[in-house]
Amino acid sequence: MVVGDDISEKPLDLFLKIGLDERTARNTIANNKVTANLTTVIHEAALTNGCNRSVGNLLYTVATKFPANALVHRPTLLRYIVSSKIKTPAQLEAAFSFFSSIGLENFELKEFEESCGVELLLGEDIDVPLEDIERTVNETFEENKNVILGQRYRTNVGDLFGHVRKRHPWADPKIVKQLIDVKLYGLLGERTAADDEKPSRKKKEKPTKSESISVDAHPPPTSEDQLNPFLIFPQPEENFKVHTEIFFSDRPVLRVCNTREMLEKHLKATGGRVLTRFPPEPNGYLHIGHAKAMFVSFGLAKERDGCCYLRYDDTNPEAEKKEYIDHIEEIVQWMGWEPFKITYTSDYFQDLYDLAVELIQRSHAYVDHQTPEEIKEYREKKMNSPWRERPIAESLELFDQMRRGMIEEGKATLRMKQDMQSDNYNMYDLIAYRIKFTPHPHSGDKWCIYPSYDYSHCIVDSLENITHSLCTLEFETRRASYYWLIDALGLYKPYVWEYSRLNVTNTVMSKRKLNLLVREKWVDGWDDPRLMTLAGLRRRGVTSTSINAFIRGIGITRSMIHLDRLEYHIREELNKTAPRMMVVLHPLKVVITNLEVGFVMDLDAKKWPDAQIEDSSAFYKVPFSNVVYIEQTDFRMKDSKDYYGLAPGKSVLLRYAFPIKCTEVILNDDKETVVEVRAEFDPSKKTKPKGVLHWVAEPSPGVDPLKVEVRLFDKLFLSENPAELDNWLADLNPASKVVVPKAYAVSSLRTAAVGDRFQFERLGYFVVDKDSISDKLVFNRTVTLRDSYSKGGK
Repeated sequence: MVVGDDISEKPLDLFLKIGLDERTARNTIANNKVTANLTTVIHEAALTNGCNRSVGNLLYTVATKFPANALVHRPTLLRYIVSSKIKTPAQLEAAFSFFSSIGLENFELKEFEESCGVELLLGEDIDVPLEDIERTVNETFEENKNVILGQRYRTNVGDLFGHVRKRHPWADPKIVKQLIDVKLYGLLGERTAADDEKPSRKKKEKPTKSESISVDAHPPPTSEDQLNPFLIFPQPEENFKVHTEIFFSDRPVLRVCNTREMLEKHLKATGGRVLTRFPPEPNGYLHIGHAKAMFVSFGLAKERDGCCYLRYDDTNPEAEKKEYIDHIEEIVQWMGWEPFKITYTSDYFQDLYDLAVELIQRSHAYVDHQTPEEIKEYREKKMNSPWRERPIAESLELFDQMRRGMIEEGKATLRMKQDMQSDNYNMYDLIAYRIKFTPHPHSGDKWCIYPSYDYSHCIVDSLENITHSLCTLEFETRRASYYWLIDALGLYKPYVWEYSRLNVTNTVMSKRKLNLLVREKWVDGWDDPRLMTLAGLRRRGVTSTSINAFIRGIGITRSMIHLDRLEYHIREELNKTAPRMMVVLHPLKVVITNLEVGFVMDLDAKKWPDAQIEDSSAFYKVPFSNVVYIEQTDFRMKDSKDYYGLAPGKSVLLRYAFPIKCTEVILNDDKETVVEVRAEFDPSKKTKPKGVLHWVAEPSPGVDPLKVEVRLFDKLFLSENPAELDNWLADLNPASKVVVPKAYAVSSLRTAAVGDRFQFERLGYFVVDKDSISDKLVFNRTVTLRDSYSKGGK
């Protein structure tokens, strides 16, 4: 008992010296693991003689929270703490995120310092000015005002806090919290009895087996992914309010809304359900921007127990193909969405034609003979077409001739009679119908006139009883035209709402540009893994669930998003689902001289970091022989302090195997190129090197390991926003695809199938590509292991 007291007394003195209060120190001693960790940390920091309390608190946090996968880097962090280059909890959390993402990899100190705010600290006071924090708090409340007013004191303050900290990661948390509390009180006033009532709880549904329940260790520093993005939308029964005001140049302002009678008729037809639609044009493959559109439309319907149509906007027969139609339906299902019904705008061609006739009869449309150039000129000058006031009967006759193919293509159009003097360019008598003698992929050759998007899309929304017509912001100026047309026809008016279009850095999203890249073979088809098409992302190994998590995380109001943020969500999922394997991209032969030639032992390697020894399925066998291969970059002729690879006279640990020590280096005739390394292994494992290397061995004497092809994909463009460049093709990244034709892999990968995903240790996440054949597997790199987003940067 006396001995036990002596052992516990020394750590107690040590913990008190670093500023821990006595209660915390004694509680720490009660936990053997934390005691051992903290004692080691204090010795590593060379602070056994004590330090101030703030440094001591940081040491305690290091002892309890430092990532276990990166312990070799702990001394580096401690040097920064002791020198006061890292002195706040926020900096420390950023450091943990950084080291967790790189694991045992080497890193650049500059990158580490940037991620932890060290450069900021050295250049100026890291404290954020109070006025900057106040401004951000005010902006955060303005952005989330509707949600806060709806939830009142049930608002998740942590979300608001996270939003502010995202903008000011080094701000004092106490000040941020105080400002949020003051702002909340100023907006809501005193708490009421209703604020304190417990909300009724919905019974939680049991997750299916395919769903995983986990805690996000490093969530993105945002609040949108916690807020319900659909709270801003009204209920169907509220759709009697004024949708928009249309300002005419020659008559009173039109305040568009449904009458009570019209709304009642609509609600009776729908049963009061939310009905949305996802209306892609089948003229190309869907990209990640469409994933956001799906999330908004399908997501709202799902949130409100409603339904979402998949509607093909197929009004242009020249650009549409069955290939695209099939792809869209398949990719929508892959993204996890189930359409209520699949429809085509062409299903309504007869209805649209009949309504066009009615529009002419109401004197709201006319047949025009201007050329496209003349239409453009007249619109610029705000001049009416010479045929604008032609008699109704004449337009009806000409429109019928258009339908029967009696007028040449390009010689006539049907235009809506809107307002040529409006300040809104989209009210300048938009075209409703044009002549095209082109068979239609869905309706065949029945029609030779086709409706425009501006004419058809709002009418079909109304015919399908859509409650919420959701589209991207570039359509905002068309809202007046949308409501003008359905008001002119006396139809039900859906609620229209525009959200920001999703743009991701280092790529292009325009279908025109994507078409050009594919057509001119700058990429290898629509599913090239470098493209942000959903087919390309899938082939790259990205899952639909990680894409949806990314979309939910950014919310529905933000547009340009850094690629790192998408990669963060990809890593988060693959880290939990992709088994670990070892592959060497650029092999360097290592001959172990003290291991008998021909001797092979099978070792256990972990598929998962937390694999339990009793679970045999969590391990795979790797042969260990006297010839192994390591990465060429893991060997240097000259060693250095910050280098953890192999060098002459130096030892490293072969992962899951033994320590080896370099004893000899065989050079090429040029006396510079290393062709072979000789080494000795330590069967007792008494050697404890810091460096840990992945490797692959000969499975039997003279037999090479499994050869695989590995494709390393990177950003397609060098600039963050190539679409803004005049010569955007010149910005293509020449290193966006690097093929490694003869990498060496562990034999366990021999049975991998197309679509299987793996983490290649120290290299990244990879997926088996469809180009694989029986004797040659091909792997695509999905994403590297390094995660700059969760390090607090983007």
